[in-house]
Amino acid sequence: MDFVTKLPKSSQGLDTIWVIVDRLTKSAHFLPIRENDPLDKLARLYLDRIVTRHGTPISIIFDRDGRFTSNFWKTFQKALGTNLDMSTAYHPQTDWQSERTIQTLEYMLRAYVIDFGIGWVKHLPLVEFSYNNSYHVSIKVAPYEAPYGGYCRSLVYWAKVGDAQLTGPEMIQETTENIILINQRIQAGQDRQKSYADQK
Repeated sequence: MDFVTKLPKSSQGLDTIWVIVDRLTKSAHFLPIRENDPLDKLARLYLDRIVTRHGTPISIIFDRDGRFTSNFWKTFQKALGTNLDMSTAYHPQTDWQSERTIQTLEYMLRAYVIDFGIGWVKHLPLVEFSYNNSYHVSIKVAPYEAPYGGYCRSLVYWAKVGDAQLTGPEMIQETTENIILINQRIQAGQDRQKSYADQK
């Protein structure tokens, strides 16, 4: 778990992405929040978006963010039966996948915010979908494929223009174009990470 902060404020006032990565499948959830959201709101979001879909984790690796080291968060996770493991400077490998995901996401966002501006929140589900449906070298499949046995082929109803919902070919065309753009950002981020790793 980690946060990507200081993003351009959306029209809803959201400026942060909470990144939650599954260590086994490498699947990730990108949850848009406000940097100053209270812990009880984050706990509710965590229950609604993570626990209800995947069950309660056995353990969580997190950074030293004050939200995760607070008594509230520790008590909350203890009540769920989840062990908390803090990543440290001495053991950076404990959270390498989350850090890599965040670095890739940050690179994508810098490019994609230019394309989508303050509407980045609207397209974040497409980023999550594309990320989870992209091949990962470490597991030799896409994160979506690990638990389900195949790539996800269906598109979810994401497009919205003003108050009117798009239906039919226009929605599919817009969504397809956005997925292509996001996939290009993912590939560029992965290429950048590989280039950086190769230099070491």
